[in-house]
Amino acid sequence: AMAEEQSELDERIIIKDQHTKEIDLVNRDPKRINEDVVKVDFEDVIAEPVGTYSFDGVWKTSYTTFTVSKYWCYRLLSAILGIPLAVVWGFLFALISFCHIWAVVPCIRSYLIEIQCVSRIYSLCIHTFCDPLFEALSKICSNIRVALRKET
Repeated sequence: AMAEEQSELDERIIIKDQHTKEIDLVNRDPKRINEDVVKVDFEDVIAEPVGTYSFDGVWKTSYTTFTVSKYWCYRLLSAILGIPLAVVWGFLFALISFCHIWAVVPCIRSYLIEIQCVSRIYSLCIHTFCDPLFEALSKICSNIRVALRKET
């Protein structure tokens, strides 16, 4: 009985861990879904061709301003909108999962069951009416001979 209770406790811990797994705070894009989209650096946006350089101080200040403002604006926006948007996206994906589990898959299964019956009736009709017709046509055409001659 004690081993059974321990097994139930272990099972509950495993189930809980599926919903509260540890997240990686260092690698925040482990599946690399935003690798190409959001990597925008100063050099990707602003570039001065040869012969049209600004003052070095302006260039350095622009670089620092761009980098710091991008960093802090992102942090501020994620602090303000991150949690509400996480709720919205969580709700949306839960809704999609719910619709898929409770509506889409049952409809597809139902359709496949119904179409199987129609398929049998269709197959029976084809074998009953078309097979004899095409068999007769093949017997008629089997006596046709084609001869090729080369005329000079």
